Amino acid sequence: MIYFNQISDVYPKYETGMYGGKFLPMHSGHHYCLDVAASLCRKVYFILFYGGDQEMHTVDTVLDSGYLSLDARWFITQKLAKAYGNVVPVLIDVTNCKKPDGTEDWDAETPLVLNRCGNLDAVFSSEPSYNEYFSRAYPKAEHILVDPPRIVYPVSGTMLRGMTRVEAIEKGMEL
Repeated sequence: MIYFNQISDVYPKYETGMYGGKFLPMHSGHHYCLDVAASLCRKVYFILFYGGDQEMHTVDTVLDSGYLSLDARWFITQKLAKAYGNVVPVLIDVTNCKKPDGTEDWDAETPLVLNRCGNLDAVFSSEPSYNEYFSRAYPKAEHILVDPPRIVYPVSGTMLRGMTRVEAIEKGMEL
């Protein structure tokens, strides 16, 4: 696991990277992580995972949730990817990737990612807690942690979902 807080002088360090999430909503911290991934990899798969009960519950419980719709998130994912010459947007349906208790099953998602992305040598996140899963799912890939204390962009999806979209935009937290 590598902590990353500044753009490296080594371009590119990795051949193929992956950065993914449900992006509920996409925010400046996500964009920063994508910047880092794009600067360190020859090719980055920027994955928007969608589907599942958690996503539907989130969309249904947030006021002004139109910006959380799949169409809106996919539009932003594609738009951000176009800003780079080495980022490929990918859409993966994880609706059927559930454990018996109904929670998300990331291990069931892994083959979907590998089928779309092939071999990965870097995976990016801001969550140290993902290390165990990434080590298991992508054993040849380095987990690059991008600003886990969220110093550069002090924002999270949970924080944003507690605000109106206008408030989030005014605070510079949402794209």
